[in-house]
Amino acid sequence: MVRNVAVTVLIAIVSPAFAQTAPPQEGPITCASPIARDDTEASLKQRYGHDAVVQDLSGAEGETYKGLVLFPKATDRRIEIAFTDDKARRAAGFTLRDTAKTSRWTVGGISIGSSLADVQKANGKPFFVAGFEWDYGGFVTDWKGGTLGRPMQGGCTVTIRFDRKSAAPKSLLGDAVKVASDNATLVKWAPVVAEIGVNFPEK
Repeated sequence: MVRNVAVTVLIAIVSPAFAQTAPPQEGPITCASPIARDDTEASLKQRYGHDAVVQDLSGAEGETYKGLVLFPKATDRRIEIAFTDDKARRAAGFTLRDTAKTSRWTVGGISIGSSLADVQKANGKPFFVAGFEWDYGGFVTDWKGGTLGRPMQGGCTVTIRFDRKSAAPKSLLGDAVKVASDNATLVKWAPVVAEIGVNFPEK
């Protein structure tokens, strides 16, 4: 009986420690979690084990780069991490993409699949989006002084890209186009958040 009580007490003491060190698998993203600016490829592999895999990732203008993917087999938890350089392999930032209809992660209350209205509410005012159907199409170009344009606690910044699995109206196309989030044509077309980036400040 005494031995059983001792074991129960030991479990009660040890369990919170395991709970505190277990890496998050979903929830709000901050500048320190689930990835921090000081993280490296090695530290992330140590923390996430088999859930951290090096892969070739898609960059701008058809380029690829070596990055680390967390939860590569779980499309609604997947995170793609870019590093500062090949030698240091220190985290420069990370990206959520629309590999699933939504994500288990949120950034400032926004997630993959969030609507224009959702993002405008989180920002506190309308913002501007780049024209669609080119390499940088659909990215927010100007938050107009709203909440999402300010660095998060810890100094990291957020980028958001909108898209929709259907052709955009002609007035929304091209690299010279900048359109307000409350523009009637854009609202009617109803793109959703397809990509969220979290970028760490340089040291």
